[in-house]
Amino acid sequence: MSDTPTFSLDLERRERFQFDVTFDDPSWSTIRLDEPVPIGDGTAPNAARLVGAAIGNCLSASLLFCLQKSRVELAGMSAHVEGALARNERGRLRIASVHVTLKPLLDGVPPERLGRCLELFEDFCIVTESVRKGIEVDVSVETQETAPAGD
Repeated sequence: MSDTPTFSLDLERRERFQFDVTFDDPSWSTIRLDEPVPIGDGTAPNAARLVGAAIGNCLSASLLFCLQKSRVELAGMSAHVEGALARNERGRLRIASVHVTLKPLLDGVPPERLGRCLELFEDFCIVTESVRKGIEVDVSVETQETAPAGD
C-alpha cells in the first residue's frame, strides 16, 4: 500500500449540465454543480468557482493553522476570492487569475504577531501551490452502453 495520500469523488449527471458530486467520505454532503447560462441553468456553482473556493479555503486554513501553532488566537477568519476568466490563444475560456483577500479578525492581537506566519503560510497551502506549479491531469474515457429497449 502506498504512503501517498489520495482522494476520490464521483460525478453523476442529473439533467442538462447539472452534476452531483459525491465524495469518498459518506458523511459528507453531496454537492451540485451547474454551468452558468447560456450553457447551463446557473442553479449551482461551476467548476471554476470550486477552484476559487478551494484556493481560498486552503489559504485560509494554512494561515489559521500557522497562527494557531504560533499561539495567535483569532476572533474569526474570512476570505474573499475573485477570479478572472480570459480566452487563451485558441479562444477557449480559462481561469486567468485568482485574487484572494484573507481577513483574519484580530481581537486584541497586535498585527505584528502575524509576521512569521505571513512569510510562511502560502508555501504550505496544497491547492494554491499545486495550481501555481501546474497539476498533472490524466484523462481516460470509458464508454458504456445502455441495455436495448425491451430487454
